[in-house]
Amino acid sequence: MWDAAIRSVRPGARFIPNGPPGLDSAARAPFLAVDHQARRGLTAPWDFGRSAKQYRAVMGDKPLAGLFSVGVEEPYRWKDSVQSGPEIRLWALDGIANGFRPWFAKFSGVLYDRRWLATVEDLYGWHHRNERYLRNEAPLARVAVVYSEQTRDFYGKDAAEARVDDRLKGMYHALVEARVPFEMVNDTRLEAADVDRFKLLVLPNLAALSDAQCRSLAAYVDRGGSLLATFETSLYDEAGARRNDFGLRDVFGVSFDGQVDRRMQNSYLALDAEARRTHPLLAGLQDAPRIINSVQRVRVRPRGEFPSPVTLVPSYPDLPMEHVFPRVEKTDERQVYLREQGTSRIVYFPGDLDRTFWEVLAPDHGRLLANAVQWAANEAPPVTVTGPGLFDVTAWRQKGSLTVHLVNLTNAMAMKGPVREFVAVGPMTVTVRLPAGARGRGVRLLVAETQPKAEETGGSLTVAVPSVRDHEVVAVDL
Repeated sequence: MWDAAIRSVRPGARFIPNGPPGLDSAARAPFLAVDHQARRGLTAPWDFGRSAKQYRAVMGDKPLAGLFSVGVEEPYRWKDSVQSGPEIRLWALDGIANGFRPWFAKFSGVLYDRRWLATVEDLYGWHHRNERYLRNEAPLARVAVVYSEQTRDFYGKDAAEARVDDRLKGMYHALVEARVPFEMVNDTRLEAADVDRFKLLVLPNLAALSDAQCRSLAAYVDRGGSLLATFETSLYDEAGARRNDFGLRDVFGVSFDGQVDRRMQNSYLALDAEARRTHPLLAGLQDAPRIINSVQRVRVRPRGEFPSPVTLVPSYPDLPMEHVFPRVEKTDERQVYLREQGTSRIVYFPGDLDRTFWEVLAPDHGRLLANAVQWAANEAPPVTVTGPGLFDVTAWRQKGSLTVHLVNLTNAMAMKGPVREFVAVGPMTVTVRLPAGARGRGVRLLVAETQPKAEETGGSLTVAVPSVRDHEVVAVDL
């Protein structure tokens, strides 16, 4: 109704309400300005970049402006406030790194506080000077997280602990920590033209999937794609009604055994001793005979033979202290299912490992998820970044160049802003896989405005980045 009324007055206008756009919005809108102005509460510092990924998943290469605010966005409506300069800059930079065009908002034309002006002026000046390296044509990422509005809308409404958004946040943060360049895919776009540029699709408890969507994902695997899925993925249809079995049971190689454990108190994952030495899934966990379990899990029945690198230690009493010992020392009940099908690899975690990771941020969970992504992708990554710190890494191709963005999230206020100051981190080493037949003609660091040391071998270019204060962009001319 609103759209028709607006177009009757101005045919070129469109009405698109707030919220992630669906396909209808993408088809109607030649351009979007996304209003996600600043952090509030416990919003992660990468959340503006997540908005960019999420909107690009349906808008494609149409221009997207990321609307950020110079003010405080807490619920007390301080509309004449001014945010700290580092917080404004970090928020905007993560949006730019993930494909937004910057667009700032300032309430009122009265400048009670002018401290934000230099930050915004410097940001826009840098963006203008380096615009040719910001005209992105395609991401280099080979991993994509599938985002589902129907799962958000129709799953878990009656279960407070389902926390649907947390499973996405947990997977997102695990990938950021692992410095994996990745994109997002909307679950309404699962056909070959949409997903075949990715080697791995990640399904973070994508519970509500239609039969057609399940067939599209199975066909993706048949064409050589890999999947990583968690918890109740495909156990519900698109309207949120529970199935008798997973829609992706043949892909996972397991069937639903009729029960979901919604709270597992004091349960653990046992890591096989030999697998800790040899299997890439458990890399970095060599000295960990067991780690904490997820909070929830689906009970499943395997439909074939599986290796057992991770098994269940069932819940046992946590009080009183003299009763805190496992009643069952070891089981053969697998808590991760690994399959290979031609060039495809499938990982299924029956636990809500991603959601639990977001709740407690246990390093072991982040490492296990990152290892699972690397094992399932089963190819050399397009970009690797080594060195200390927490970075959001994105990689792009432009006409005649490649860029790798390093957004430095290493900060005492990373998970609860506002950021007070930047903490420089380095040195970093960035290795970029070059397109087949391409050679690097030159390398620049766009923030430091220097030419770094670089070495090209075996189709890859390795670049030394001495230090990153807030943001660095490695630009490779082809």
